[in-house]
Amino acid sequence: MKEIRSGVPDLEEELGRPGPALVAEAADWPGDVVVLGAGGKTGAGIASMARRALDAAGREDVQVLAVSRWTDARGRAGLEKLGVRTVVADLSDPAAADALPDAAVVIHLVGAKFGTASAPEQAWMTNTVLPAFVARRYRGAHVVALSTGNVYGMTAPVTGGSRETDEPRPVGDYAVTCRGREQVFTHAARTEDTPVALIRLNYAVEPRYGVLADLARTLLAGNPVDLGAGAVNVVWQRYANEVVLRTVGHAAAPEPFVLNLTGPETAGVRALATRLAHHLDVLPEFTGEEPATSLLADATLCHTLFGYPDRTLGQLVELQARWITEGGELWDKPTKFERRDGSF
Repeated sequence: MKEIRSGVPDLEEELGRPGPALVAEAADWPGDVVVLGAGGKTGAGIASMARRALDAAGREDVQVLAVSRWTDARGRAGLEKLGVRTVVADLSDPAAADALPDAAVVIHLVGAKFGTASAPEQAWMTNTVLPAFVARRYRGAHVVALSTGNVYGMTAPVTGGSRETDEPRPVGDYAVTCRGREQVFTHAARTEDTPVALIRLNYAVEPRYGVLADLARTLLAGNPVDLGAGAVNVVWQRYANEVVLRTVGHAAAPEPFVLNLTGPETAGVRALATRLAHHLDVLPEFTGEEPATSLLADATLCHTLFGYPDRTLGQLVELQARWITEGGELWDKPTKFERRDGSF
């Protein structure tokens, strides 16, 4: 396992590193790959990993296209340097969606979450209407659409979390519209025979962003940790990136392939914060009560198909503590994982 220090280039190289299984599968991808929403938190890692996997598989002829509004010039330049072709487009414009380049594989990462409590119409537009434009433009392509474990209801930690076969019980505009996105792509699978994979992700983490970064900042600021979430699942971002790409071969029609993507551990927030506080050499304080239920997912199917994450929860905690104490870059994008009312 490669050690990551506080340098962003070192981290980004690791987040985009394909494993040998992905390289072998990329050799059989049916054609060009388009990553929609590539300017978001996970997009650069997925686009660069796809390019590197194809290159390692001897498929330099296959393009990887990264689509975004591209307000991040540095991120765009980094992808171009790797050989990823970047495309500027506002996908909420149906004409722009119709003008997108052809592709045989679509990685749909576009979504709206934060700020949707005050502007729910944005969640509905981005999470339900926009996917319809994408489904129409790329009918028949292999579509992997990122979703969220928020489509499930709360469960007791002793259950191991919600399974893919459980009935969704979304709460709040964000979760409801994410379920709507799933239904839009399900419609494409059933009516257009578009192979679809729906990936329900629970809290991917890397040192700049995520549940562990949120907890570390709270602890170092001397603020109490909110116990409202009770327990959480987290998963290493590099592993999540790779699983998203490896599900290309599992996309199916007329019934989509559905997969929970998270780590194998169910971590109590109190225990997780206490462990992180030890590495940060601070005393944790807490507020609120630990509820009987939490938003949790059972990722047994994911681990059966793709193996366990290449970094354990303990290693992720240590990485987060070292990163923040050494002055590593942090993103001002709190996850709000402690929210239980579906309001973000």
